[in-house]
This record gives sequence, C-alpha cells and structure tokens, in this order.
Amino acid sequence: MFAIIAAVFFLIALIFQLAGMGFGPLTATLLVTAGLLCLALDLAGLGRRVRL
Repeated sequence: MFAIIAAVFFLIALIFQLAGMGFGPLTATLLVTAGLLCLALDLAGLGRRVRL
C-alpha cells in the first residue's frame, strides 16, 4: 500500500519538476521525501495485510 502511495508522490514530483512549479511549501523535493518515507515504511513491513 505504501509503495503505491510512494509511486503517486514520485509521479506528482516529476510533473512539478518538469513544469517548474510548486504550490507554496508543496515542492518536488517535499514529494520525493514523502515518497522515500513511504518506501521505507513499506520495506519495514508496515501496511501489509497478512492473509490466512
């Protein structure tokens, strides 16, 4: 789940970077940092469902 959220953050960051825009504190750098945080949480095992 966190990996999908990270992919969305990276996509939005790429669009911001290519367009050269940002909305106040919401910049491409912030979105990349949020994406990396989501990837770290996903690799740590958070947000995974255990199916029996």
